[in-house]
Amino acid sequence: MKKRESVAKIMTRNPLCVNLTNEVNDVVELFKTHNIHHIPVVSGDKLIGMISKTDIDRVSYVDAYQADSASTAVFNLLKLEQVMTHQVETVDIEDAIRDAATLLATGTYHALPVLEEGKLVGILTSTDVINYLLEQY
Repeated sequence: MKKRESVAKIMTRNPLCVNLTNEVNDVVELFKTHNIHHIPVVSGDKLIGMISKTDIDRVSYVDAYQADSASTAVFNLLKLEQVMTHQVETVDIEDAIRDAATLLATGTYHALPVLEEGKLVGILTSTDVINYLLEQY
């Protein structure tokens, strides 16, 4: 196993992003359409937060078996800025996979935005790290 391999090797480059003009319902549709669970929130090329499927689930007061129209009504009342996570742990594109794995293992999140010179260039998920480890064995 390579001990100092950088996150650049396994991250998703140019991740799908949203900004504060997006509606919560837009984000819900992106999660469904792209089968993803985390989306960086940006202002230009600056990372300002992260929205996750867990954030959406947390504000959804509707039972999963009830009509989608009820969920839509709840989401229409909220702004993305109210639902997203503002303080986001990040990694640098040159950081070691091991260091990122440590952050994911000890944190309460499952994705890390990857920055290069302060700009968002990718996203690294716990699934990316697990798949990398599986390739090693």
